[in-house]
Amino acid sequence: MSSTKADRKAAGDAASWLFNVVTSVGIILVNKALMATYGYSFATTLTGLHFATTTLLTVVLRWLGYIQPSHLPLPDLLKFVLFANCSIVGMNVSLMWNSVGFYQIAKLSMIPVSCFLEVVLDSVRYSRDTKLSILVVLLGVAVCTVTDVSVNAKGFVAAVIAVWSTALQQYYVHYLQRRYSLGSFNLLGHTAPAQAASLLVVGPFLDYWLTNNRVDAYAYTFISTLFIVVSCSIAVGTNLSQFICIGRFTAVSFQVLGHMKTILVLILGFIFFGKEGLNLHVVVGMIIAVAGMIWYGNASSKPGGKERRSLSMNGNKSQKHDGLPESTEVDDKDNNACTAITRLAGLPRKREERKGISGRAAGMGFIQYW
Repeated sequence: MSSTKADRKAAGDAASWLFNVVTSVGIILVNKALMATYGYSFATTLTGLHFATTTLLTVVLRWLGYIQPSHLPLPDLLKFVLFANCSIVGMNVSLMWNSVGFYQIAKLSMIPVSCFLEVVLDSVRYSRDTKLSILVVLLGVAVCTVTDVSVNAKGFVAAVIAVWSTALQQYYVHYLQRRYSLGSFNLLGHTAPAQAASLLVVGPFLDYWLTNNRVDAYAYTFISTLFIVVSCSIAVGTNLSQFICIGRFTAVSFQVLGHMKTILVLILGFIFFGKEGLNLHVVVGMIIAVAGMIWYGNASSKPGGKERRSLSMNGNKSQKHDGLPESTEVDDKDNNACTAITRLAGLPRKREERKGISGRAAGMGFIQYW
C-alpha cells in the first residue's frame, strides 16, 4: 500500500519536472525563432504578454470554480512583484551590457546565492557531498556554455541585481506557499495580474531603451503574431510548472536540476541548427553536468544531506512546521528531487526511496526565458 503511494508520488514528481523541462525548452526555441527570424526584440513587453495570458487563464479557472478563494497580503505581493520584475529587467540588461560568457557565469552564480539564502533564512545545512555535487554541476555547465568573458562596471551591477533578485524571487515563491498555504494556481492568480500590469506599462519604454525600436512600430505579420500567441500559450505552462517544481522540491534543487534544460537546449541546438558548436569540451561538459545532477539528487536525499537545523527553544528539540519537523520537510523535498532525477534518467531507485516519505506538494513561480 505504502509502496503504491510512493510510486504515485514519484511519478507525480517526475511528471512535474518533465512538464517544466518541456515547456521551458519549448518557449526558449519559440522565442529564439521569434526574435532571430522575425526581429521581435521586445523581450520585456513579451514577458508582460506572457503574464497577461496567464492572468486570463487564472480568471477563467476561478470563474469555473477550479481555483478557490485565497488571501495574499498586499505587502508580500508587492515584494514578490519587485523581485520578479527586477529579475526580468536585470537579466535583459545584463545580457545587453555583458558578454555572453559573463552572462552565463552570472546565471551559474544563482545556485550559490540560493544556497546562501537557505542557510541564512531557513537555517539549512548541506553535507560535504551535496556541496561537491553542486560544484560539479556548475563546472560542467560552465565548460559547456562559458566562452568569452568580459565585463564592465555597469554590466556587473546589472548582473548582481539580476542574480540576487532571481534568487530572492524563487525563495519567496516557496516562502509564500509555505506561510499562506497557497497552491500553484492560487499564487499565480495573485501574482500574474500585478506582473502583467507592471511589465506592460514599463516594458515598451525599457525595450525602446535597450533596442532603440518601438514595439508599436513593429511590422506585425500573421506568422510573427502566431509565434507571439504560441509563446504566450507555452508561457502559461512554464510559469505554472516552475511554481509546481519549487513547491515540490526547493529553490536550490530547482536551480541545480534546471541546468538539465541548458544541456537539452544545447543538444537541440546542435540538432536543428547544425553541429558547428559541437566539440569535445562541450560534450565533456555535458557529461560532467549530468553526472553532477545525479550525484546531487542522491547526496541531498541521504540523511543529513540537506536539512534544516533545529531552532530549539525552551527545551524543545525541534520546531514543527505543518505537522513535520523542519529538517524532515527539507529532506523530503530533496528526496522528491532525487526521485525525479532517477525517473527521468531511467535509473533504478534505492530501496529506501521505494518506501517513500510523505512530503507536502504545493505550488509555483516565474521562470527566466531569456
